[in-house]
Amino acid sequence: MGKFDLYKIPLKAVSEGTHKFEYQLDNDYFKKIDSPEVQKGNVNALVKLKKTSTAYELNFHLEGIVLIPCDRCLDEMEQSITYKGNLYVKFGNDYAQESDEIVIIPESEGEINIAWFLYEFIILSIPVKHVHPPGSCNKVMTSKLKKHLIHKVSDEDDYDAPVDDLDDDLNIEIEPDEKETDPRWDELKNIDN
Repeated sequence: MGKFDLYKIPLKAVSEGTHKFEYQLDNDYFKKIDSPEVQKGNVNALVKLKKTSTAYELNFHLEGIVLIPCDRCLDEMEQSITYKGNLYVKFGNDYAQESDEIVIIPESEGEINIAWFLYEFIILSIPVKHVHPPGSCNKVMTSKLKKHLIHKVSDEDDYDAPVDDLDDDLNIEIEPDEKETDPRWDELKNIDN
């Protein structure tokens, strides 16, 4: 038995109508996927399969929590996951992906393994920025980060001075550069259209 046999859906054996498949994606699942983005978690996956005369519609609903590194302190953090989406499967001669939502599988196989699709949907649900809630980051790492932050230096500032006035969120507003412009360009601003 292969490590992802549990996630195979035998399309040819399914009768017309709607069928439900439920999966518990736990640490063992993420360990088998063996991908660096997410290695631990607990996600409930409900897959509804609807067979029509020409295709199969798979409706995915995923909900749960994955453990990923915090972008700020690199400690492990919980990230909630919610995903709803569809995948349409058709039979053909060879495996192909026509678009993000349409997959063609060989008719000779007659089944689809959704293990990797489930993982991709989880990855797509993770926000670009993932950080601990305010005050929950590793204090040692946060203090080291503050020490090495680059900040605007005026003539009077000490270049090696640590940034002390930042909170744990490290929210920094970058002020626009107030450099002098080239006088040749300033003349162009006076041209009427």
